[in-house]
Amino acid sequence: MNAHEEHARLQLAQQGLANMGEIFYNLSTAELYEHALFNDEGMLTEHGALNVNSAPYTGRRPNDKFVVDEASSKDDVWWGKVNKPFSEEKFNALKRRVYAYLQNRDVYVHDVVAGSDEKYKLNVRFVQEQAYHSLFVKNMFIEATPSELDGFLPGFTVITVPDFKAIPEIDGTLSEVAVILSFEQKLVLICGTKYAGENKKAIFTVLNYLLPKVGVMSMHCSANIGKNGDTALFFGLSGTGKTTLSSDPERALIGDDEHGWSDDGVFNFEGGCYAKVINLSAEAEPTIFALTRTFGTILENVVMDEDTRVLDLTSQDITENTRASYTRDVIPNLAPGNKGGHPKNIVFLTADAFGVMPPISRLTPEQAMFHFLSGYTAKVAGTEAGVKEPSATFSTCFGAPFMVHHPKVYANLLREKINTHGATVWLVNTGWSGGAYGVGHRMKIQHTRAMLRAALNGDLNNVEYVKDAFFGLDIPTSCPDVPAEVLNPRNTWADKAAYDKQAQHLVELFNDNYKQFE
Repeated sequence: MNAHEEHARLQLAQQGLANMGEIFYNLSTAELYEHALFNDEGMLTEHGALNVNSAPYTGRRPNDKFVVDEASSKDDVWWGKVNKPFSEEKFNALKRRVYAYLQNRDVYVHDVVAGSDEKYKLNVRFVQEQAYHSLFVKNMFIEATPSELDGFLPGFTVITVPDFKAIPEIDGTLSEVAVILSFEQKLVLICGTKYAGENKKAIFTVLNYLLPKVGVMSMHCSANIGKNGDTALFFGLSGTGKTTLSSDPERALIGDDEHGWSDDGVFNFEGGCYAKVINLSAEAEPTIFALTRTFGTILENVVMDEDTRVLDLTSQDITENTRASYTRDVIPNLAPGNKGGHPKNIVFLTADAFGVMPPISRLTPEQAMFHFLSGYTAKVAGTEAGVKEPSATFSTCFGAPFMVHHPKVYANLLREKINTHGATVWLVNTGWSGGAYGVGHRMKIQHTRAMLRAALNGDLNNVEYVKDAFFGLDIPTSCPDVPAEVLNPRNTWADKAAYDKQAQHLVELFNDNYKQFE
C-alpha cells in the first residue's frame, strides 16, 4: 500500500467508510481493464475498446435525482421538478445503509480534478463498486498530478454503488435508483444504476452550484479555438450535434460538454469526452469513429457480436443512447492547457423536427437571452413510445437537469459576459428542412459545417440579412458553399401555407414555455 492509498483509506475511515475490503487506488487504464474483464463487467471489442452494458438503466434518471434540503444551501436552490428536496434525516439514514453495505467489500477509489483553471478546480474522490466506473472517471476528469495527490483533500466525494438497491418505503426514494446530492456534506450518493453518465453529471451539477456563487458562468456546452486564437462555444441538447460540430479538424478542441467562463476566459471542467455513437460513421465523424476503435475507450451499451467482437454502431437493440468515453489525451488537435480566451462567437444548436427554424441566424442580445432560457430542440416521431409527431423539448440554459440556481442566475451571468466581451450569438438548426420529420429531410452536415465555418471566420459579417416573419430572426441571404435556397426555411417547403401554420404553432409553444420566466 503506497502513501497516497494509505492517506485515502484514513480519510475514508474518518468519513465513516471503515472496515472496507481492499482499496484499489488510482489504478492505471491497463489494470482497470484487467479488473473489469475479471469481474465480468464487459468484453473487449476487436480493436481493443472495453464494451459494457449498463441495462436496465441506459440513461440518466432525472426523476430519481434529489438535493438534500439543508439550511446552508436551501435559499440558493431553484426547487421544483428538477431540484427535488430530500430530507437530511432520510439522507443520513440512507448513507448509513450504504456505508454498512460497503463493509468488507473491495472498492475502486479514484482521486481526480474537475476544472482546468487552477483558481476554480474542484478535487473529487470517487468511491465505486465497479472497475469500469473507475476507468470512466479516469477518462472523464483531469488526472491529479503526484504533487496534487500528496495530501489530497476532496472537495466532494461521490459514492457509486449500482448493486445497492434503494427501498422507497424505507429510504424515501421513488425507486431502487437514487442520485442524491448534499452540498453541506459535500457528498453524492449514486445507488441502483450502472449508467456511468450519472457520475459526470453529478459533478457538473455540483459545479453549477458552486461556480456562479463566485461569478463564474458554468455552461453545458462544447468549445474550440480557431487558428487565429478565437474561441467558440456550442450549446445544445443531446442529438443536436454539439460534440460532432465542435470536433472540427480545422479548430483545436477545448472540450465537448462542460465548461466555465471566468474573468480569464473559458476552461474545460473535464479531461475526456462522452460522445453519442449511434449511427456513427467514419465518413461523417472520422475523429470520434476512430476513438471507438482505441484501447482505453469505454463503449457503453453498443451492440457487439460476442463471437467476432465486431461492433454494430447502427443498432438500437439496447438503447438509442449508445456512448463512448475516452480521454482527451487521445484526441488530435487539442487546445493547450484545456483552456481558451473569451469567446468571440457563441452558437446555440437545435434539431428542429418541425422543419421551420432557419439553418443559421444571428441573434440580438435580447434574442440570445430568450433562446438561452428556452433551450429548444425537438423529439421526432418513433424515438419514444407514443410519439407520433414532432414534440418540442425545452431545457432551460440547454441543461435544465443540472442547473441548481434559478435559470436567471445563469442567464444574467451569460448576458454580462457577452456584453463585456462582445461575443456574437448564432442560432443553428441541425434538424429538418423542406418539411417536418417524415416529410422533409435532415440538414446536410456538410452544409451545417460550412455555415458554422462562415460564421466563425467572419464571412457572414458583411452579407445581406432578411428578417424572419415568425421568429424575428436575422437570416443571411448568402453563405459560401451553401445553396442560397437552403438558408430560408420557408423557401424549402413546397406547401408555403403548411410552413406558416407549423411555424406559428412552434412560436406559440415557445411563448407558452417562456411564461415561467416572465
